[in-house]
Amino acid sequence: MAEIKLESVAKTFGGFSAVKGISFTVDHGSFFVILGPSGCGKTTTLRMIAGLELPTSGRILLDGEDVTPLPASARDIAFVFQLFALYPHMNVRQNIGFPLRCQNFSRAQIRKSVEEAAKLLRIDHLLDRRVAGLSGGDRQRVALGRAIVRRPKAFLMDEPLGALDSEFRRLMCGELRELHDRIDATSIYITHDQLEAMAMADRIAIMNQGRVEQIGTPQEIYDRPRTMFVADFIGAPPMSFLDVHTALRQGDRAVTIDGASIEMPELFEDRPEGKFALGVRPENVSFADGSPLRGQVIGAEYLGTTQIVTVTTGSGQVKARLASGKAVHVGETVGLKLRSDRLSLFDAASGGVLSSALDMGGRHG
Repeated sequence: MAEIKLESVAKTFGGFSAVKGISFTVDHGSFFVILGPSGCGKTTTLRMIAGLELPTSGRILLDGEDVTPLPASARDIAFVFQLFALYPHMNVRQNIGFPLRCQNFSRAQIRKSVEEAAKLLRIDHLLDRRVAGLSGGDRQRVALGRAIVRRPKAFLMDEPLGALDSEFRRLMCGELRELHDRIDATSIYITHDQLEAMAMADRIAIMNQGRVEQIGTPQEIYDRPRTMFVADFIGAPPMSFLDVHTALRQGDRAVTIDGASIEMPELFEDRPEGKFALGVRPENVSFADGSPLRGQVIGAEYLGTTQIVTVTTGSGQVKARLASGKAVHVGETVGLKLRSDRLSLFDAASGGVLSSALDMGGRHG
């Protein structure tokens, strides 16, 4: 398959900057997800990789070759759209084989390749059916079959599950990842759904307002967010933030919140007095009767084996993931314990991370 590399790629439409000088590398055989909210530039980025849009500046390399000026037809890349884009007057076999007919493959070659792709996708029993009568999930499999039948260097997928209901989406997430592994593909997948991204990706690029905020494995993105945007965008529910107003000095190991001293990651540089935010994931918050950090319970959401409890403090709201058997009453005052080896400290103005307990372990050993 292929290595795909973007070097300072930017795209403007008139006076609007849709993509602002982004760079990343997708390794051979990797399942790479670009994740972000609507309008962040992820689809424009994918279209530039495909050759459907030309960058305003920067370079795109495919296996070391600069393909920036090349049209889509010259890039040996397959694109799978959210809307299936199938030919309704053709049956499944004809839809899957269409790219090979355009390349003048023989009938025998087309038949063999189509049947192999259909079997791989578990739709070989549908080859003679019209696509108009198929379910959404089967139509998406036909679209995938048309993409993989010619075995391109890379697969680009723009929210391919967006038109499916939630049950089919969960099913297709697993099938897409399994398909990727079985054909040793290089794949770039676009989504705004963090659950899809976390379930399938080898690495994730989080985009926001035309820029890449962070690239990493799903665990790195979740455990060590580099910005408040990433911390807030990833997680269900996302990271909670407590306001901190103080000056910080190198080596500080605690901050004061509502009169309570909270252990935190060691700070590696001095910071003048300003606004900071201490971030904590819900699973790293527990109730502790003797804790000086206290708040009032304002809600609880039952999730089966767990519940999400929202507590308001003088420095902001905190969400705690607790066992569903834990008795919680709206209006009661509780003590909160934050797991110090899972906290992150951010600059509230820039949104950038200042220190993370998980990073600290790497620095010290």
